[in-house]
Amino acid sequence: MSVTREEVAKIASLARINVDEKDLDHMVPEFNNILAWVEQLGEVDTSSVEPMTAVIEQKLRLRDDVVDADPLTGGGKRDAILANAPVAEHGFFGVPKVIE
Repeated sequence: MSVTREEVAKIASLARINVDEKDLDHMVPEFNNILAWVEQLGEVDTSSVEPMTAVIEQKLRLRDDVVDADPLTGGGKRDAILANAPVAEHGFFGVPKVIE
C-alpha cells in the first residue's frame, strides 16, 4: 500500500496539522516507509504467541477491605455524620432528584 500527495494532504487536514505544500512531497515517502514497515510486521507468524497486556508480569496487590474502628482515623462514624445531613435515607445521604 502506498499513499499519494493528495492523501497525505487529506490526512494532515483530518489531523488538523498545517503542512506546507513543499513539505507534502517530503512526507509521501515517509508515510510509505511507515506503511511498508507495518505490512512487514503483518508477515510475522504470531500464532504461537499468547496475547499479553504488558511486557512485565504484573499482579494486583490486594488488601482486606476492613473499616478501622479507631475514631480518629477510621470508620464507625456513620450515625454521627448522617446526623448532620439535611435528609438521611436508609443509612445514606438523601439528595434531590436531578433528572426531570
